[in-house]
Amino acid sequence: MSKGLVLQRAKEAFSAIVAEHHLGDDPVRVTVEPLTPRQAIGRPQRRDFALLEGREVMVEAEFKGSFGQAFTDQPQRFWGTINDVQCLNLDFSGPRAVFISTLNAVTSYLGTTRGTRHCRHDEPERCGAEIAHNLLKHYGRVRSGLVGYQPAILEHLTRALGVENVRCTDLNPKNIGSGRFGVRIWDGKTETTRLIDSCELLLVTSSAIVNDTFDGIYERAVTLQGKPLLVFGVTGAGVSALVGLERICPYGH
Repeated sequence: MSKGLVLQRAKEAFSAIVAEHHLGDDPVRVTVEPLTPRQAIGRPQRRDFALLEGREVMVEAEFKGSFGQAFTDQPQRFWGTINDVQCLNLDFSGPRAVFISTLNAVTSYLGTTRGTRHCRHDEPERCGAEIAHNLLKHYGRVRSGLVGYQPAILEHLTRALGVENVRCTDLNPKNIGSGRFGVRIWDGKTETTRLIDSCELLLVTSSAIVNDTFDGIYERAVTLQGKPLLVFGVTGAGVSALVGLERICPYGH
């Protein structure tokens, strides 16, 4: 999968949906506003989620009473029509987050996807437990790679699969090199290839679609090695539905 291909495929599918339902010139406008951590995730017990640490921001689009969210490290406000959104330059993280959150809102409105808003309060913890349970049930105690540190998911994976069967990479310098729940966090920029090659199953944050690292991960894991890959998180809701990615997000709203 060449660079940017998954987003390009999603954009083409989105354009077809917009044309089919005559939404491009709809007078209802789309707004995207950066959310505070409390608005996005509420008050979870853990304090080391990326949203709470301020490294990433959740933006939210509203379209005809339906909402879609996306993580980004370059939040920006936007006001315009669906046609304006389709004209955004997706070479940069900020506009990509605007496009993806809008895509999530529109596909939620049309019933094409669900779980386009982040889980809140105790739900991230329950999410981690359920994801780990589902992976163990369907795949067994396989060597699993978590691309994107999410504390609840990582802890429950180590409990369900065993520390020796879990690897994790992240892009946050604060996390890289640290030990979390018995797992050393590898550098996502330099060691994700190593993670893919050493694991039998990949669980990938859908934020990778916004930060433009997803295609390389998918190509090496799925196209070249035929390994199962699951996307987690609200960011990838609409993209997963439109291009056929397997997504797991049990408590998205």
